[in-house]
Amino acid sequence: MDCYTANWNPLGDSAFYRKYELYSMDWDLKEELRDCLVAAAPYGGPIALLRNPWRKEKPASARPVLEIYSASGVPLASLLWKSGPVVSLGWSAEEELLCVQEDGVVLVYGLHGDFRRHFSMGNEVLQNRVLDARIFHTEFGSGVAILTGAHRFTLSANVGDLKLRRMPEVPGLQSAPSCWTTVCQDRVAHILLAVGPDLYLLDHAACSAVTPPGLAPGVSSFLQMAVSFTYRHLALFTDTGYIWMGTASLKEKLCEFNCNIRAPPKQMVWCSRPRSKERAVVVAWERRLMVVGDAPESIQYKQLTIQVLLDRLVLRRLYPLAIQICEYLRLPEVQGVSRILAHWACYKVQQKDVSDEDVARAINQKLGDTPGVSYSDIAARAYGCGRTELAIKLLEYEPRSGEQVPLLLKMKRSKLALSKAIESGDTDLVFTVLLHLKNELNRGDFFMTLRNQPMALSLYRQFCKHQELETLKDLYNQDDNHQELGSFHIRASYAAEERIEGRVAALQTAADAFYKAKNEFAAKATEDQMRLLRLQRRLEDELGGRFLDLSLHDTVTTLILSGQNKRAEQLARDFRIPDKRLWWLKLTALADLEDWEELEKFSKSKKSPIGYLPFVEICMKQHNKYEAKKYASRVGPEQKVKALLLVGDVAQAADVAIEHRNEAEMSLVLSHCTGATDGATADKIQRARAQAQKK
Repeated sequence: MDCYTANWNPLGDSAFYRKYELYSMDWDLKEELRDCLVAAAPYGGPIALLRNPWRKEKPASARPVLEIYSASGVPLASLLWKSGPVVSLGWSAEEELLCVQEDGVVLVYGLHGDFRRHFSMGNEVLQNRVLDARIFHTEFGSGVAILTGAHRFTLSANVGDLKLRRMPEVPGLQSAPSCWTTVCQDRVAHILLAVGPDLYLLDHAACSAVTPPGLAPGVSSFLQMAVSFTYRHLALFTDTGYIWMGTASLKEKLCEFNCNIRAPPKQMVWCSRPRSKERAVVVAWERRLMVVGDAPESIQYKQLTIQVLLDRLVLRRLYPLAIQICEYLRLPEVQGVSRILAHWACYKVQQKDVSDEDVARAINQKLGDTPGVSYSDIAARAYGCGRTELAIKLLEYEPRSGEQVPLLLKMKRSKLALSKAIESGDTDLVFTVLLHLKNELNRGDFFMTLRNQPMALSLYRQFCKHQELETLKDLYNQDDNHQELGSFHIRASYAAEERIEGRVAALQTAADAFYKAKNEFAAKATEDQMRLLRLQRRLEDELGGRFLDLSLHDTVTTLILSGQNKRAEQLARDFRIPDKRLWWLKLTALADLEDWEELEKFSKSKKSPIGYLPFVEICMKQHNKYEAKKYASRVGPEQKVKALLLVGDVAQAADVAIEHRNEAEMSLVLSHCTGATDGATADKIQRARAQAQKK
């Protein structure tokens, strides 16, 4: 029995543990780990080593080397470090390596050593330099906490959405804290630090002193602290050799253990067994490892979801295995195989030893019309790798023009973007490209581009009519479109010019343009308008009142209403107003004035070219039957019945209709006969009809 239990060690009162080798590491380290900055990702993720770091006690003789290994030591990447001194390394939840430099710049690398991006932790960090840093994980993402040379803390809880928070100052802090860590409480990241025998908790607004419950007396300093993966538990190592374990809120003590070692440990971390409520703290010194247990945890670690597992396989470029898992689990295509293939395609475009044509063809043959795959996203990755022509070829497979155009504009292929936008029939998309082209090209090249695209030119003209009139004029000039230029100057004479001289000048320009367009009618009409404007200005100067901007007819009417009949007649002669139209204008104006005497004189001045029925109608419109009857007798035979009916003389209208033997006129009179009053008249018409039928 002893042989089976000899390698088991007690852990608390009811548990035992043993240590045995699962596998050997494949790496061939040429330097000890103590001379490297080391960062291991959770869940068996990659390990990063920065060899030959900037150690004051051991000056670097060569450039540092950043190496990335799998969890089993298989080399994944190796590169010379060409940037500044690094203070700390850490892995994000997306398995991106964050390298925190002394100047506060954080460089981000992929699993295979590819540089992704960089960001700064702010000017204050730059000025005071970085003393220490922590990479931590929350439900919002991965964060970075910085301790500066001014002994102030700055953090960002999510490097994917960088928002820097400068933490409050710790009273009396003149040197670096003996130890510190990040703690997440109530969905907010805090800093917990030790200064001598005191503990302080920093949030975004205040610095609060905290005390661990049940701590053994005699502590003058905290040498190390560790928070559990779930941020629920905290372990503290004191200078008295005690390990205190409790809740991270510092409200409850779980246990305390005297390890009888007062030297500060190199490392202290929490660990657990899968599906077990037992938690333990592992403490490591130079040549000693100690496991302290008996800390029950009510909530287990969140296990890796299938999506995270697939993401990690993709990061390791194990695409066939990831696809097999998707197919075995029957995942929806968009969430499974399509997503894996899209990642494969993005990796494929980075293979610069293969021609653009071959890469594009291979990707299309593999992806085809797979749902959920965006060729524009793959093209964007190709462009990011400096392969513009490959990106253009890939965009040919993208069915959505709205996805093609933005990337083509970004790649400065604006003319191709314009063609694609026009093919789509989406006018908003065309306008987007046009405005981009307008800012990108000089004026001449822009106009030449439009001339080759009639639809785009038409849309841009519509835009200019409402937004940029001067540009519209330039377009017409370039195209020698004199007809539209004339119309432009006509509109401009009224919209832009207030002075009569400026308006006349604009109209003269319009007339010249119409002559060049061989549109003599428009040119003559424009010249007439210029003459009318000048005349109207003269009338205002001589007579007062408002004449400017009246139409020709309204000008004549206004003159008549003002008693200026001779001027009205002269104006009519000057502008060749036909007699019929002039008589209508004068008739209407005199009736509006109710100048019946002048109207009668006018009617007798000569034979009316419009007849006398209009006189009857106008008088009746003004409710003057007396005057209307004067003109009813002068109406010609063909309109006599209508005139008599207008003035209410139904009996005489009947006599005229019977005399004319006109069936339509008799029917019209009958329709006006009402009640007993017109009964005799109706009978008379009926008898006339009967006699006409006998004949």
